[in-house]
Amino acid sequence: MIRLGIRAASPFAAVVGCYLLFAGHNNPGGGFAAGLVFGAVLALRTVAGFHQPTYGVALVAAGVLVVAGVAVMPLLWGGPLFDQQVLSVEAPLLGKVKAGSALPFDIGVAAIVVGTVIAALDGLGASEFAAGPPARSDGGERE
Repeated sequence: MIRLGIRAASPFAAVVGCYLLFAGHNNPGGGFAAGLVFGAVLALRTVAGFHQPTYGVALVAAGVLVVAGVAVMPLLWGGPLFDQQVLSVEAPLLGKVKAGSALPFDIGVAAIVVGTVIAALDGLGASEFAAGPPARSDGGERE
């Protein structure tokens, strides 16, 4: 029953995480909140035994590179560190769409948080926890 609930709730939680990620630089939320939601989904799916995510350290490293790149990029054009640039485009169906350098920064932060959750799950042995308790050596059934 729990596995079915986690399987049903995972897409909704992923949509909420995407909303937090894209709305975060103008509203409450952002990369950290989205990363926590995505990490919670991964943790629940791992403990339920669906899959064991890997490459947590690589995801943290990629996130740090993205965050550092977005932070340092304005220095190349003579601007201050962490200066945000905003691009505005007129889209046919959506109207005026604005995106700033805060979005890739938030994506990098989300990658760091999700990678940290994956590394913590790996360090805590979540794959063994998801497999259930070991079988009894006397041949009896598990309790």
